[in-house]
Amino acid sequence: MPPASKRVNPSVLREGAAVLWVAVRAEPRVFALSVIASALYAAMTVATAQVLGMVTEDVVLPAFEEGRAAAGALAAGAAAIVGVAALKALGVAGRRFYAGLMQYRMQAKYRREVTRQYLRLPLAWHHRHPTGQLLSNANADVEAAWAPIAPLPMAVGVVFMLLISAVSILVTDVAVAAVGFLIFPAIALVNVVYQRRLAPVATRAQRLRAEVSEVAHESFEGGLVVKTLGREDAETRRFAAATDELRDANIAVGRLRGLFDPVLEALPNLGVLAVLLIGSLRLEAGAMTAGDLVQVAYLFTLLSWPIRALGWVLAEVPRSVVGWERVRGVLDATGSLPYGAAAPGGDGAAAAAMEIRGVRFAYETDEHADLSGTASGNGSGPRQILHDVSFAVEPGRTVAVVGPTGSGKSTLTSLLVRLVDPADGSVLLDGVDLRDLRRGGVAETVALVPQQTFLFDDTVRGNVTLGLDAPDELVWDALRLAQAEGFTAALPDGLDTRVGERGATLSGGQRQRLVLARALIRRPRLLVMDDATSAVDPQVEARILRNLREQGTEDADGAGGSTVVVVAYRKATIALADEVVYLEHGRVTGRGTHTELLGTSQGYRDLVNAYEKAETDQAETDQAETERTETERAEAERAGPEGTGSGRPDLEDTGVEGGEEALR
Repeated sequence: MPPASKRVNPSVLREGAAVLWVAVRAEPRVFALSVIASALYAAMTVATAQVLGMVTEDVVLPAFEEGRAAAGALAAGAAAIVGVAALKALGVAGRRFYAGLMQYRMQAKYRREVTRQYLRLPLAWHHRHPTGQLLSNANADVEAAWAPIAPLPMAVGVVFMLLISAVSILVTDVAVAAVGFLIFPAIALVNVVYQRRLAPVATRAQRLRAEVSEVAHESFEGGLVVKTLGREDAETRRFAAATDELRDANIAVGRLRGLFDPVLEALPNLGVLAVLLIGSLRLEAGAMTAGDLVQVAYLFTLLSWPIRALGWVLAEVPRSVVGWERVRGVLDATGSLPYGAAAPGGDGAAAAAMEIRGVRFAYETDEHADLSGTASGNGSGPRQILHDVSFAVEPGRTVAVVGPTGSGKSTLTSLLVRLVDPADGSVLLDGVDLRDLRRGGVAETVALVPQQTFLFDDTVRGNVTLGLDAPDELVWDALRLAQAEGFTAALPDGLDTRVGERGATLSGGQRQRLVLARALIRRPRLLVMDDATSAVDPQVEARILRNLREQGTEDADGAGGSTVVVVAYRKATIALADEVVYLEHGRVTGRGTHTELLGTSQGYRDLVNAYEKAETDQAETDQAETERTETERAEAERAGPEGTGSGRPDLEDTGVEGGEEALR
């Protein structure tokens, strides 16, 4: 599709009409009611002209001629004016109510559809599209797509007004009508010029709205990085540059509208002046009456309303087309995960068996994919991550996946919970391919504890249960397994303590343990942990894995427990696993117990020892820093503020005899 800046006006109008037709088909009854109300308003507006003409002819002029007005005539004239005004008000209220109802229904419907599509699309699609852009699609683009609906019923209804007015003017005086109707070609020309100039400007403004949203979202998400690196000024300038561009684009749109609206409003007024000029000449010649002239002049003043209403719709059409294209880009995106009809296999209370057979997986590296998921640039093609990976995990066993950075460990965990599907091979759960399970089947059986923790601005209970109807006893059981029971009990309100946005009031290790408890309370038959305890002390991590191991082996068959697949780095953690799978360059290059791999795999041995050495060095550094801090504090206390010893405690007050001797 060509860029919007190169589309001509007829194309924009056709696409805009197609967008509006979607809304009409979706809400035909509401649209019909709004148009009927608008037509009532239009008819009563024209009737107002006829009533004014009648009152002028039958009440006002006779009153001037006779010097008095008949009470009956005044009452009839007043009743006619009030009746027409009441029906006109009813039409206005009905038009606005149903037009607003239709607009907000369409916005709500498509926000839901866009959100559902986000949930259906695979994680790989989301990796290619910034979160700020997706937020803009669901909000600003949906709003822009249906912006013309508000004035649409009025525009359709006033077409009826336009036709009635034109017929009434022609019936009253053809010569005056011919002069007045010369404004219509001028108005059409102004609309064409306006649409062609506005389309590219509106397109740019809509694109910049998404860019501003992206920049703002990145700044908020990266708040810690921005603060710690002192990048506040740079981020402020980056956001200011984006908002300045959006401001300029919106000003450009406003400038065009500011030029269009006065011209559009002036043309009917020029028509009225022409009608009054020609009409006065016709009145002097006796070709028309004063009432006819008042009626025709008033009808021409009414023509500005239909024209302005059409102008309001046309003014929103370019932005509507752009918003609709961006929304359709999401709704038409491909790559959603298909589901089968199979139920999860095995005993619903027993640990699950998991097997990976010949799995291959690659990430799309083209960064220029559009919203529909289609590559639009000249990327380097898929980047292979996993190569013919195969291994099995027996029910109730704990398997540690170990490998250097970039070896495919996190990708493997995504495959185990079916966030993505393999390009080749299969992932089996109790002998059933994950792709054959019904929707929700994987979530019923498998739980993932990811590297990056996420907590909602909710209570501890709300974050652990996350909509699950579970009693507090089960919540405390899950917290105990995750070694989170102690610090939760120490919180001010226990389970009812709010943790703040993203768990801001908790430490990194505490957040990880709550996320683990969230997975455990669901009693998963397969628990997948992707470096989920990296922020936890080694001793606490060992207790967590020991709890999981004991739970997974409650009996010989693993009944009632979980099969555990854990991405691990620490030697003490790995040693707790029943089996270790060593990944290197996306391939399984070693498999066995920790002791066996230490003797058979040089790469595994070097990696694990390097991790252990790094932890030891860090522990020694931390210990040295602690000792140095304590020494400096002690020296400061002995020296005192003035170096006279006044900084040490008053030993006489402590009850220690011979203060100086005791100190020495």
